[in-house]
Amino acid sequence: MSFTNLSSTLLLSLFLIATIAIWISGIKLTKAIDAITTHFGLGEAFGGMVFLAIVTNLPEIAITAVAAYHRDYDIAISNILGGIAIQTVVLSLIDVFGVGRSAPLTQKGHSKILILEGVALIFILSIVIIAKQFPTALIYYRTTPFEWLILIIWLGTIFLISKMVDPKKKPNPANLIHQLKFPKSTFKGSIKGAIFVLVIGAIITLFAGWTLEITGETLANRWGISGVLFGGTILALCTALPEISTGIASAKIRDYNMAVSDIFGGNAFLPVLFLMASAIGGDAILPNLKPSDIYLTVLGIILTGIYMAGMVIHSKKQIFRMGIDSFIVVILYLIGLWGLLALV
Repeated sequence: MSFTNLSSTLLLSLFLIATIAIWISGIKLTKAIDAITTHFGLGEAFGGMVFLAIVTNLPEIAITAVAAYHRDYDIAISNILGGIAIQTVVLSLIDVFGVGRSAPLTQKGHSKILILEGVALIFILSIVIIAKQFPTALIYYRTTPFEWLILIIWLGTIFLISKMVDPKKKPNPANLIHQLKFPKSTFKGSIKGAIFVLVIGAIITLFAGWTLEITGETLANRWGISGVLFGGTILALCTALPEISTGIASAKIRDYNMAVSDIFGGNAFLPVLFLMASAIGGDAILPNLKPSDIYLTVLGIILTGIYMAGMVIHSKKQIFRMGIDSFIVVILYLIGLWGLLALV
């Protein structure tokens, strides 16, 4: 189906419908994944790192695959790197609407696993910056060594987290009390039903992500918006909707570790998509990064570091119903966004 012949009004309508579909699917997926991780004793943070992180990033997977097939990498790259920055800011929304006045998010959600995820993300983003310094001729079998190194770091982190999770650990009594007090906030149905919701929700999210890429790219070209700016801001915000919905939903059912892990784990997973994009397009993507791409990468590192510091300091102070770390992240992101507009 060709979208180029459709009117801008119809394209915008499809874009919004896909956005709504992603939002609703994200809410359903949270409860299903929470039930699955609890049933198999995988732990909240591990569930966020693997299942929830990958599923909520299905829109980015679809966008990257389609863009790489057309060898139009600007939108895909900026969506990945810009998505990391904007998804980190999502933690501030979870802080306000998911936790509220009770305490800052990093006061509720902090663990060794989350710190490990944050360190892994910084390592991965550092590899992205290093890869830019090498020549574009450094490509073997349609990929570069750096993309494989990113994959190894991500898989290694999952392995370490799996070793840190105790499958024999008894359920937390606080969680049992929560289920008695808030039975409507948990998944209703069997484990098979939860898996079914996971599969259907993943398919809807993947198809909606493909729709976002096609309609968004067409609208951006018609409106004269650069691929870097569109992918790093508008498209990144829309594809971050699963993280917003699942993060707030996780916080509402008091799975604070899963809420944070969804963001950190999802952000660590996003650069893995460079390997897929390079394999599909056959080009050395990381050595060809633009200054704006490096800018977004550094911004992602800074914002991640602030939240990691918040997990260590454990400050109870709040500003506008959010922790001090969330407040600083929002301010720095707005400044960073202004710098991106000036750069492109």
